[in-house]
Amino acid sequence: MSGLGVRTENLTVAFAGVPALDGLDLRLAPDKIHGLLGRNGSGKSTLAAVLAGFRQPDDGRVLIEGDELGALPPYEDAVVTSRICLIRESGDLVDSAPVRHVLELASSLRPYWNEDLAGELLDKFEVPTKKKVQKLSRGKKSALGVVLGLASRAPLTIFDESYLGMDVPSRNLFYDALLADYTEVPRTIILSTHLVSEVSALLEEVVILDNGRLVTQSPVDSLRGRGASIVGPARAVDELTAGLTVLAEQRLGGTKSSTVLGDLDDMLLAQAKSAGLEIGPVGLQELFVHLTGTTRSKEGSA
Repeated sequence: MSGLGVRTENLTVAFAGVPALDGLDLRLAPDKIHGLLGRNGSGKSTLAAVLAGFRQPDDGRVLIEGDELGALPPYEDAVVTSRICLIRESGDLVDSAPVRHVLELASSLRPYWNEDLAGELLDKFEVPTKKKVQKLSRGKKSALGVVLGLASRAPLTIFDESYLGMDVPSRNLFYDALLADYTEVPRTIILSTHLVSEVSALLEEVVILDNGRLVTQSPVDSLRGRGASIVGPARAVDELTAGLTVLAEQRLGGTKSSTVLGDLDDMLLAQAKSAGLEIGPVGLQELFVHLTGTTRSKEGSA
């Protein structure tokens, strides 16, 4: 088994005439963990649903790519969708069914289902299999969704905020389990989330959406290297950042802090040192906030 790639071309989906995805062009390489980041209403859940074949685009197209498949749209294609697992925060679970029946159904529908992994994860998350889904707490429902997603071992597995009902220790258990199983069985995984700081260590590629449009797509390491925090005397900071893309500024008395986007070359670093300025890194969470905030127009499509 190998992971599936994803390609969208001019992908557009609208609700009551309002675009949720607006001409989205995107390519996701197979066998990587991709972070799908965006604020509420950015189009993340709509994109996840379209990729999984739950919804047909209003315009443009989405293609799922793999050695055995070629390049096919997922909508109403049983062969393609059997290789895609979307786990949403809502769960999409039959509430009246016992957990064990939900697992049996998943096993029958998922050609790469791993029974041993499912059992191991059920024990780790302490999900009772004899209870009906509707009797589970929100946290246990989320844990069950995580089990279904990981044990499916689908070549394209999408978690759309599916773990929000879990507490921090349970989410950390999920992250550890995901990374361990991905290492053992590489496939394409998409984590749609706004908990950027929690998942940043897992991600290899990042896609940031805002208002249904692509803000940026980049390897995580490259994105982290694109920002810097510059702190020092206000005039020196202004001189150094002239001509750079300034994402945010704060001033306290004569001291100023500016967050900039872009590489600082050796000349700028030497200038900063001679001016007594402090240069620090910018975390992925901070970059995400800035790129999807009011300053995003300065960056354009990145």
